Amino acid sequence: MSATGRVILLAGATSDAGLTLARVLMDAGARVIATGRSAERLVAVREAGAQVEVADATSFDEMSALAGRLDAVDGVISLVGGWRGGGGLAGQSDEDFAALLPALEAVRTTSRAFDALLQASDAGRFAIVSSTAVARPLAGGANYAAVKAASEAWARAVAQGFAKTARDAGVPLRAASVIFRAKALEPDALATAVAGLWDAAAPDLNDRVIDIGWFSEHSA
Repeated sequence: MSATGRVILLAGATSDAGLTLARVLMDAGARVIATGRSAERLVAVREAGAQVEVADATSFDEMSALAGRLDAVDGVISLVGGWRGGGGLAGQSDEDFAALLPALEAVRTTSRAFDALLQASDAGRFAIVSSTAVARPLAGGANYAAVKAASEAWARAVAQGFAKTARDAGVPLRAASVIFRAKALEPDALATAVAGLWDAAAPDLNDRVIDIGWFSEHSA
């Protein structure tokens, strides 16, 4: 298997990481569909050759409507993110927590909206981008670590759902839910890791937490 010929949705693809990921996947022969709330911010990824859809990755209605317009989807990568932190535990404001919640909302929404399409694929892949902060949370990043931990819990529940559906139907597992962890975002490393999701069988990937090693845990 490979990413060639796969239909891969990038949910929240208006960042540099989204553009890099789109280019790498298209170079690998995939059809990329990139979503974002702003048509203007999707211009770069559209000019790179991706299909763009103005849709909010945190809206179940909008993601479900998009899923309904697609015949097949082989991968959904949730890229909605952001950082708010600092100030120790006392600095973990409600406003910052609310600003971070869309990352979790996008994981919940996209996994539900595209569940049937991913399980219909012969190699469905759902992936999220998390952080090493989940394993080692700091007081100044408690809001961020908590949202990432919740996102990981949801992605693992998706993995269990994939496994249970296959087991109940008496068929081989074909879909996998994967968590990528990193200390800091490096788009090229993320793109390489995501493109490799179709190089391994679902049972070897499902419910895995993969440290893609963007920076070591002890880097300055």
